[in-house]
Amino acid sequence: MTERQLQSNGIIYQLDEELLQLHQNAKRITRLLNNTIETEVARRKELVRELFSVTGTDAYIEPPFYCDYGCNTTVGDHFYCNYDCVFLDCGKITIGNNVLIGPKVALYAVGHPIDPVVRNHRHDLGIPITVGNNVWIGGSSVICPGVTIGDNTVIGAGSVVTKDIPANVVAAGNPCRVIRPITQEDTDYWNDQLILYKQQCNNPQI
Repeated sequence: MTERQLQSNGIIYQLDEELLQLHQNAKRITRLLNNTIETEVARRKELVRELFSVTGTDAYIEPPFYCDYGCNTTVGDHFYCNYDCVFLDCGKITIGNNVLIGPKVALYAVGHPIDPVVRNHRHDLGIPITVGNNVWIGGSSVICPGVTIGDNTVIGAGSVVTKDIPANVVAAGNPCRVIRPITQEDTDYWNDQLILYKQQCNNPQI
């Protein structure tokens, strides 16, 4: 297998010329993205489409943004990533639809050997991360290698997510843990807020 195939199959690998070129391409695209100005919204979306292997409709990143490869990341429709985020996508990062990522969030889909002798050979290990649909990840959170976050879940700011988090919950902390389920009471409250908004702005089509 090539080093890239080893990376994709979750086997330890080393940086070779192919991976170096992919890494440098990601650096090039993120440099262009990070140098855009505030009025270049369309250009930012274009660069996001070039960076990631799959993007849905209306994927947007607020610069600055940093990642290892880009081609190992897929995002769904209406993806929004706030300032100063880091995706170490040596392993595959899969993000669903309608995902909001707060500022300074880090997704670390990579590991290194625990044994120091093997680690000193400069091997990496890609370990996938999966984020479901309709997820909100609060600012300064860290998503660790191998984690899956279920649909509709909210991760509180400053969390360190070391294990899978199920769907339809609010979770927070270090290590991150489930605080409570998202309930019908939440749905009713926020629908009432939406109704109030429509009444106040006189725009029933929202």
